[in-house]
Amino acid sequence: MSLLKNRPEDEQLYKIRHSSAHILAQAVLEIHPDAKIAIGPPIDQGFYYDFDLGKDEQGKIRTFTPEELEQIEKRMRQIVAGKHPFLYREVSAEEARQIFADQPYKLELIAGLERGAIDEYGNETATKPVISTYRQENFEDLCRGPHVEHTGQIPPDGFKLMSVAGAYWRGDENNPMLQRIYGTAWRNKKELNEHLALLEEAKKRDHRKLGRDLEIFMFDEEVGPGLPLWLPNGGILISELEKLAAETELRAGYQRVKSPHLSKQDLFLRSGHLPYYAESMYPPMELEGVKYYVKPMNCPFHHKIYASKPRSYRDLPVRLAEYGTCYRYEKSGELFGLMRVRSMQMNDAHIYCSEEQFEQEFMAVIDLYRAYFEIFAVEKFVMRLSTHHPKGLGKKYVDNERLWIQTEAMVRRAMDNGGIPYVEVPDEAAFYGPKIDVQIWSAIGREFTLATNQVDFAVPPRFDLVYTNREGKEATPLCIHRAPLSTHERMIGFLIEHFAGAFPLWLAPQQVRVIPITAEHNSYAAHLAQQLREQGARAEADLSSERMNAKIRDAQLMKVPYMLVVGDQEVANQTVALRKRDGSRINDLPAAQFVTLLQSKIADRSLTL
Repeated sequence: MSLLKNRPEDEQLYKIRHSSAHILAQAVLEIHPDAKIAIGPPIDQGFYYDFDLGKDEQGKIRTFTPEELEQIEKRMRQIVAGKHPFLYREVSAEEARQIFADQPYKLELIAGLERGAIDEYGNETATKPVISTYRQENFEDLCRGPHVEHTGQIPPDGFKLMSVAGAYWRGDENNPMLQRIYGTAWRNKKELNEHLALLEEAKKRDHRKLGRDLEIFMFDEEVGPGLPLWLPNGGILISELEKLAAETELRAGYQRVKSPHLSKQDLFLRSGHLPYYAESMYPPMELEGVKYYVKPMNCPFHHKIYASKPRSYRDLPVRLAEYGTCYRYEKSGELFGLMRVRSMQMNDAHIYCSEEQFEQEFMAVIDLYRAYFEIFAVEKFVMRLSTHHPKGLGKKYVDNERLWIQTEAMVRRAMDNGGIPYVEVPDEAAFYGPKIDVQIWSAIGREFTLATNQVDFAVPPRFDLVYTNREGKEATPLCIHRAPLSTHERMIGFLIEHFAGAFPLWLAPQQVRVIPITAEHNSYAAHLAQQLREQGARAEADLSSERMNAKIRDAQLMKVPYMLVVGDQEVANQTVALRKRDGSRINDLPAAQFVTLLQSKIADRSLTL
């Protein structure tokens, strides 16, 4: 049975955050009366509001100072203490224009509201909205609510202003740059402190910092923003993920394919990606009068491979898998470490099946997700069924209402029959069909968007993909797009933060570091490391001139799972003194016994040392 999301508008925390955004705007306008206000929605974990402070005498955009944030926060607490009621009223477009006569961003939003199907944040809505405002004390804002009854219902010790960032009006880099103040708000001081402690832990786990410290990846301006360079340790992580995928997909009946990094324009016109996806694609290059694009996705190439020979119902399902490199032109302001990049290696596959096979194949993909979650100790996840909206047909979505309704019902039935909890989110489907978006949480509770499981009813007919059914007639297969390991970039970014860089043994770039106590033990250490490499382990001997304690500290900083300390006793007895990353030790361990332990842990992809 589907788990429909509770309306956040009905939740007290949502109201607290929404109301806090209005109080923030009131405080800013009292301190900066000439400021222009834009939008201020509640968001996950808090709220924000966008402001235009104008420019200084040198023509530079004015920004908030840390001292001003403190002043604004202090004023917000005073407003909260006043217990001012939030008063709702509906107004005409003309009345709204009079209220916000000196607020150009609000006037633009009012024009959208007046045209219909646009809300007060500039987002499309299913119905024409009512124009309404909320007022507290001397501040009135364009808003449909809901809010708390009065400002006193906001805990004065439950919110905090966090940061200031630049944000283009309506997310368009051709529009003015605004100043966005982020805040966080909770039900009480305890929840706020827990959240702040979590943020501190998240800073320590930040994949950008750990990725640099652990020598996993880097970016370089001469290469270009959003184009990661994988260092040797990152290359190992990629190899291990590819090995895991190859083994898993072989057992599941997938066939591996490879496709080129670019294609003629005609391929993406035929697939329909250019009309719907052009803004996210790199511009074309023209050679000999032909336009070529670097590929933003692997699907059209796999469709061509499927169509390369006749198919029968006996051949279905056909499962084609590839770790293909794709390129997408993400906006500069949206790039974020490995989480939002322009070059990505995708754990992609496309399953071509009949309608009768759909449910089994779809659920097999869901089971694949859950198997990977177990391997990576992901305990919390949510499946989000993203569906279409009728108003988007022919623009945002392929114009075939019948097939939308049919395929969405098929996905619901598969999830319900499989007992998989999910939430349903309208108007977020792929342009060619419904999809399951997978949200996962790291060990410290940080949410990540991992990947999608998509149903495609629209593109197979465009490529004339067919198979001969049991009646000897041609039929068009459904296509399931899936990427359970996401991209290398996003998956490794998540794993760095999830494990705080202390990867499980099988995944660790260096699994063993052999540490001689003195230079006299270098020969045994080097020999032992070589033996371990011959057994398939990633092992190195630290033969530097540093003292033993410094070598151990360096191995700990690099989060090496196993450290083998060797001295006179170990050389004489052919043993090792094992120090694990978690601090536990085993002395006088026979070297051969350690190799057996190591191989067993690696083979099992064990989460424990």
